[in-house]
Amino acid sequence: MRATQIHFPKNIDKFKQNVLLWSQQFDDVVWLDSNNHKDQYSNYDAVLAVDAFTTIRTDYFDAFERLKEYQSLTKDWIFGYLTYDLKNTTERLKSKNFDGLDFPDLYFFQPKKLFLFKDNQVEIKYLKMVDDEIEDDLEVITNSISSESEKSHNDNPIKIKLRIHKDDYFEKVNKMIAHIQRGDIYEANFCQEFYAEDSEINPIETFKQLNEISKSPFASFLKFEDKYMMSASPERYIKKKGTTVISQPIKGTAKRSINQAEDLKLAEDLSKDQKERSENIMIVDLVRNDLSHTATKGSVEVKELCKVHSFLQVHQMISTIQSEVKSETNPVDIIKTTFPMGSMTGVPKLSALKIIENLEETKRGLYSGSVGYFTPHGDFDFNVIIRSILYNASKKYVSYSVGGAITAKSDPLKEYEECLIKAKAMRQALGG
Repeated sequence: MRATQIHFPKNIDKFKQNVLLWSQQFDDVVWLDSNNHKDQYSNYDAVLAVDAFTTIRTDYFDAFERLKEYQSLTKDWIFGYLTYDLKNTTERLKSKNFDGLDFPDLYFFQPKKLFLFKDNQVEIKYLKMVDDEIEDDLEVITNSISSESEKSHNDNPIKIKLRIHKDDYFEKVNKMIAHIQRGDIYEANFCQEFYAEDSEINPIETFKQLNEISKSPFASFLKFEDKYMMSASPERYIKKKGTTVISQPIKGTAKRSINQAEDLKLAEDLSKDQKERSENIMIVDLVRNDLSHTATKGSVEVKELCKVHSFLQVHQMISTIQSEVKSETNPVDIIKTTFPMGSMTGVPKLSALKIIENLEETKRGLYSGSVGYFTPHGDFDFNVIIRSILYNASKKYVSYSVGGAITAKSDPLKEYEECLIKAKAMRQALGG
């Protein structure tokens, strides 16, 4: 790849807005934005990959083996997503629930054009360069404002429907609690879909609205032909740098308050809530077990347990688990042995996956899957696709799902109210 580096001392945010608008001319787009949430694990402030040179798209059958082959052959940056339904290749499972979106189960591409943002620097890498292509593109990006930015994100009202109505939700949660009381599971993540049919949205403006509302550390925008994902995810699924692997599951949510004293109390109450802590600790144990499949002996450790982090919409309880792997360990094997992520499944994982499939009404697909990238050296970083709007433009189908962990101590009404808190940002971004 040919590379160039540019310094933007003042107008980096404007350049980020323009480059994302510019990217919409391509069929393949992945935009990842930390919204300046910097921590010790961050590589970049934002990343944009566009314009596929090579691709892989497949259903769940042998998906990880095919991804491993593709990643090994390209030995380059590749960007894409893993749907939740890849559970059907890691375990003998099926997904028969309704799917209004039709995303392929797995999709990755090798980009021709890559933008890496760090502080006020942008490193630009182009594959298969022709003449002054970087300079020509920069001229367009920096000096023009697309008329797309002036379009309303929601010219027509979006009528949101519930796939599971309130009374049915209570009944299903009680069935899940009965499974817990029988000892089938200890905890499981139960999700419900909100959707709109015969609806058209402006994906880039909807993402802009969602991101402004949430400013989350793992925000992402994905365009794959006529399919879109607009995500305000606060959660990292898994990251590898060198031989170090980390996973950062979220379990435990509380609302924010505009009153500072009340807001601090809400955060403190969350940190001490025994139900929320037990949810988080159970998933930490699951993640420790998942990471142990590829970890060197004795290297799995909990770096941070049940720490409360505050975002614009909610307080969240996050833990960080770390492991070490051998340098020759294939990166795709690390993902395969930890997927689907613990925070979106349950304990024990296989039993939870079966019960989830039976009680939910919608095929999760990209929701509670992951989007991210591999580097040429086999490092990777992937988020958890939650707090996200999914859109099939050809079918005019808009969808967002929310869920929460159900335990023996769950109150169906409180679980339902937590879902509504989580759904608030997506509803607002769609004009609700």
